[in-house]
Amino acid sequence: MDVFEEISLQDCPLCGGAGLLEEEGGWCLYVQCLDCGCHTAELAYRSEEERREMARRAATTWNLGKVIYPGPGD
Repeated sequence: MDVFEEISLQDCPLCGGAGLLEEEGGWCLYVQCLDCGCHTAELAYRSEEERREMARRAATTWNLGKVIYPGPGD
């Protein structure tokens, strides 16, 4: 089973939109909101074992509400 299928993501902590676990170029993972664009930090990996662990960490970070918002400020 792929690590992406076993991870559960809550709604976006900022806007309530859907979050998606993304993989960037085969070296890092992060979760990003499909609506407002906020995201977690990129978590790098070097092996399949680290990939699974970083996917879990990205999901945990997202579910705790620790995100970066790239949009305009106040």
